[in-house]
Amino acid sequence: MSLVLDPTAQDLLFREARTANTFTDEPVTEEQIQAIYDLVKYGPTAFNQTPLRITLVRSAEARERLVQHMSEGNQAKTAAAPLVAILSADNEFHEELPTLFPAFPQAKDVFFSERPARENAAGMNSALQAAYFIVGVRAAGLAAGPMTGFDFEGVRKEFLDDDHTPLMVVNIGKPGTDAWYPRSPRLAYDEVVTTV
Repeated sequence: MSLVLDPTAQDLLFREARTANTFTDEPVTEEQIQAIYDLVKYGPTAFNQTPLRITLVRSAEARERLVQHMSEGNQAKTAAAPLVAILSADNEFHEELPTLFPAFPQAKDVFFSERPARENAAGMNSALQAAYFIVGVRAAGLAAGPMTGFDFEGVRKEFLDDDHTPLMVVNIGKPGTDAWYPRSPRLAYDEVVTTV
């Protein structure tokens, strides 16, 4: 059985998608990021939680502060990327649930009154949204360089607050020279999928 999605789109979103390590100096506009968000905001999450928060690092001063918290191997590419986004989980997402999930507005108190439950849900659902965001960057004709090589607590203190947990830092832009490492292997279908 073939997929409904056009093969060119399949390639753009998945088969040719890799982490970009270099970028051109072409800027990433606010309009591009708005268009990406306006697409990926529809990706499903449990109870429509939408706990992902995006912090765009645009100023030179903020970029310097962020680079100091990146692992050594990620510093130069983060310093040079046209745009950098810090993706985080909002652990107080439940405050929006009466609006975001009107079918069951009491979910806010029934399921998420305790902080550990919120942190667990926010982590899982913001990770889903982060994946949607990366695919959205690809859909916009841009390249993404998601990274978890950084000082999480340092980034949280520098850019966020106690209610937000950093997930990843994503460099964004048009791919530059030698942007891609060779494609790494993938597991075969029968190594991943089990029928019971």
